[in-house]
Amino acid sequence: MKKIYFYLAVMLLNLSLTAQVPEWNTYSNCDKICAIATEGDFIWVGTEAAGLVKINSLTGETVFFTKSGSGLPGNNVNIITIDKDQNKWIGTDAGIAKFDGTNWTVYNTSNSGLPVNDVYSIDIDNNQNKWIGTYQGGLAEFDGINWTVYDTVNSDLPDNSVLSIAIDSDQNKWISTFGGGIVKFDGTTWTVYNTGNSGLPADYTYSISCDNNQNKWIGTSNGIAKFDGINWTVYNTSNSDLPDNHVYSVIIDDNQNVWAATNNGLAKFDGTNWTVYTTSNSGILDNNVYTISIDNSQNKWIGTYEKGLVKFDDTDWLEYNSWLPDNAVFSISIDNSQNKWVGTLSGLAVFDGAHWSVFDTINSGLPDNAVRAVAIGNNQNKWIGTLGGGLAEFDGNNWTVYTKTNSGMPSNNVNYVAIDNSQNKWIGTTDAGLSKFDGTTWTVYNTSNSGMPDNVVRSLAIDSDQNIWIGTNNGGVAKFDGTNWTVYKTTNSGLPNNRIYSIAFDNNNHIWIGTPGGLSEFDGTNWTVYNTSNSGLPSNYIFAIAIDKDQNKWIGTWYSGFAKFDGTNWTVFNKSNSALPGDDINSMIIDNNQNLWIATYDAGIAGYNQGGLILNKNPEISNSRFQLYPNPASEKILVKTENNYSKEIQVTLYNLSGQQVLSGNFKNQNRIELDVRTLVNGIYLMKIKTDNEVVLKKIVIQKY
Repeated sequence: MKKIYFYLAVMLLNLSLTAQVPEWNTYSNCDKICAIATEGDFIWVGTEAAGLVKINSLTGETVFFTKSGSGLPGNNVNIITIDKDQNKWIGTDAGIAKFDGTNWTVYNTSNSGLPVNDVYSIDIDNNQNKWIGTYQGGLAEFDGINWTVYDTVNSDLPDNSVLSIAIDSDQNKWISTFGGGIVKFDGTTWTVYNTGNSGLPADYTYSISCDNNQNKWIGTSNGIAKFDGINWTVYNTSNSDLPDNHVYSVIIDDNQNVWAATNNGLAKFDGTNWTVYTTSNSGILDNNVYTISIDNSQNKWIGTYEKGLVKFDDTDWLEYNSWLPDNAVFSISIDNSQNKWVGTLSGLAVFDGAHWSVFDTINSGLPDNAVRAVAIGNNQNKWIGTLGGGLAEFDGNNWTVYTKTNSGMPSNNVNYVAIDNSQNKWIGTTDAGLSKFDGTTWTVYNTSNSGMPDNVVRSLAIDSDQNIWIGTNNGGVAKFDGTNWTVYKTTNSGLPNNRIYSIAFDNNNHIWIGTPGGLSEFDGTNWTVYNTSNSGLPSNYIFAIAIDKDQNKWIGTWYSGFAKFDGTNWTVFNKSNSALPGDDINSMIIDNNQNLWIATYDAGIAGYNQGGLILNKNPEISNSRFQLYPNPASEKILVKTENNYSKEIQVTLYNLSGQQVLSGNFKNQNRIELDVRTLVNGIYLMKIKTDNEVVLKKIVIQKY
């Protein structure tokens, strides 16, 4: 018998146990799905680089767990397995996390017998032992106290990269490896099957499942193999309707249908016939299907590698992509309800603390998906500047688009939007100067007709006296009081560089200006320059400035994260010393809870609060004067108020793509009845708007 590595329980003393209010949370695009597990109405989704997501399948509410905001050890989540006590065992590239719903326990190479931190598979036997497949570290068994490791040196495991584990009714472990075929381990004997000694079509195997007859179904790099213990049957693109030979996941439903995730769609095999689902013939989001899970109701949850998560109930397809649409984030604005409006390269996202909604050119009136700027007026209308599509106004229901062809807009490329106290909109363009829109009339200011020093506007800000400050690409900063222009350049001021990335004002009406040459403070007379040579500033490229209620300056840089400056001391936050997901900062803003929200160039957004991040969720109907029932609904939804509401109530229903599907205005009613018989099954967002509040609630339409 070869020697087995054995680790004692004393290592548990060093385990990481976490349960606290996080100072950080990060939000990124979760479209690359690597793992799915189902737990009643909840779906647990593991992503590449974006952590773990818990989704309420009835309401669509999402909870995000990342390395920065939870006890998750790494943001690459490869596998999720749930034990009989409903503990989640999560395999990442930085170890394993056990999560009981409150506490996190982390196992890694430093505090346990885990041989390497990159974990690809976890299965649980009848004794609740965890069998853990690693990448290049072999197979580990964990009984809750002791660790036993099997590898190519101390056992007959054919390869140290274990991608999948299945346990049959006899408690044999069937192990798929990346290059060594598959192996059966009965606790004593190892039996290896590969292309040289069996009918296995490839030694690179990705997945194994057992059906009720104890047939093993193996997904490989060269099709699917079925093994009944004696005979091998291979299905590939040459001899069957399998759409692609790379089969990443195989799972069996209650009817013993085989479901296969491939590079070219999803395949179902009933033992005789193949049914293939692709983007051309179904509601699947992407043909590159990576993983599948089946819940107790036999719904299929399908994770794609580029387009996120979709649910298939054998009839209807429903998308569950409630997250940031792109990691390239240009801007963040906050409305009166503390919703975050996030401009990205792939559309406009709205986050209420629990739900994400996305508006793009397909599901809304947004004219272009590259959203550079968002400004919010006193009436809470959103003014959205795009690159290529002009300016859009969104009132919560309707979109109005202003372009060069239908308005006085001088360019369709908008870099910045600001709104003054008179609700004039000031629009900075990338190539045609500045325009002012008062709701009727457009006025354009450029280098030909005004004191504008440059037609490329990079930033805008409005001071307490309603002066407009315009940061340009190469012309310095211009101050416009409505009549006169004052231009500050390196030649006539203490400005260190003529390219202006950001502008902000403190309570003393000092102007803080971000440039590629550092940070400038101007009190109206004197200039003070902060750079990497004379201060704690980590980079001279200043792209964002935010100022909190205590007048601390939060300074976002490119290349080096951001810094906090209290007037004396500098504190630097970057990827190396904090949970910041990216060091290139595009925008920063502070909400009413003094949370700092950080938009990064390519790593999504982050929220930070030294005292613990506070997320305000929009009010639920059950906590307001409105009652809503039934939910789920099939034919009618009733909205009931406590008393007759004398003013108008507007009720609007949206699908998860942001499209309005139903709307109505009601007055002097305490009972509103909505007919939903024409709506398809799915999750919808209901917005109830009165004169002084907006109430949101997720509604499920389910026709039995």
